[in-house]
Formats: sequence, C-alpha cells, structure tokens
Amino acid sequence: MAMTQISKEYAAAFFMLASEKEKQEEYGDALKILQDVFAQNPEYPVFLASPSIPLSERLDAIKQAFADRLPEDAVSFLKLLCQRGRLDHFSDVAEEYENLLDASKRVSGATVTSAVALTDGEKAKLRKKLETISNMTVSMEYVIDPSLLGGMIVEMDGKVLDGSLKNRLREIKEVMNA
Repeated sequence: MAMTQISKEYAAAFFMLASEKEKQEEYGDALKILQDVFAQNPEYPVFLASPSIPLSERLDAIKQAFADRLPEDAVSFLKLLCQRGRLDHFSDVAEEYENLLDASKRVSGATVTSAVALTDGEKAKLRKKLETISNMTVSMEYVIDPSLLGGMIVEMDGKVLDGSLKNRLREIKEVMNA
C-alpha cells in the first residue's frame, strides 16, 4: 500500500517529538502496542472513528484504555488522530514511524523472494552484499514463491531488483514479440 503524505507527516511529527525527548524506541513500542490492540479488536478503531459517538466520549475511552499502558505523548498522539479524523491512517503512520526509526539507526529492511529456500551461506552472502551496497545494516525477510521458477527478487528501500527466471523469460518473450 502506498504511504500517503498525511501518514508521513504525522509519523514525522511524532518521530520528531520522540527524538526531542530521546524516546524513539519507547514511542515506537507504544505504536506497536496500539497496532496489536487494533488488530485484536478491529471494532475499537471503528468505535474511535465513529462520528455518531461524541468526540469527548471517544477521547475518554482512549484515556481510560491507554493512560496506564502507554507514554502520555503516545496517548495524546492517538487522541490527536481521533480529533482530526485520521485514525484510518494509523497503520500507515505506525509503519512510517518504524521506517524513520530504522533509518535513524541505519537499518534497512529487505524482502527476498526466491523460488526455493536459500541456504545459510547464500543468506549471509546476500546480506553482506546488500549491506555493502546500502552502507547500512540490513534486516532480512525471506519469502518462498515457487512461481519464480528460479533466481530471486530483492525489495529494499523502495527499489526492486528482479533477478528471477520468470522475469527473464518475460523479457525474452517481449523481445521476440517486438
């Protein structure tokens, strides 16, 4: 899903606040707790976004549910999203916050999709190569997709490196049909 500008701005503002207080990790953990709560109780964000329920009741519900569990700024941030009618962006805000946190720690995430499982040696070699290219620590996630036939696809920092056999066969087909 494409990140909206609104989500990026809210995440950046919350990250700046966390940075000023040197609580980036703590605030990131608070967003993860909220994500878990919303995932386990999908009716809760619907309730918080409902215009048929008075705003004061929704804000009180946030305070009662989270005041003892989360940092005060995280509770205030959730209230702000509720007040501004932006709770539908919460998931993207949390994801973007995590991206900002990773960038501040010089960590980049990569998803590697291959036709078969990679060996530990192949994983280590690939990680080393990606870390050399990006000059960052790389957090790897592996996915197996037999439809690739061979090779792999690496997605990192918004870029896709498609070295799959399926892609190469498609490219050959395009050249032959031209």
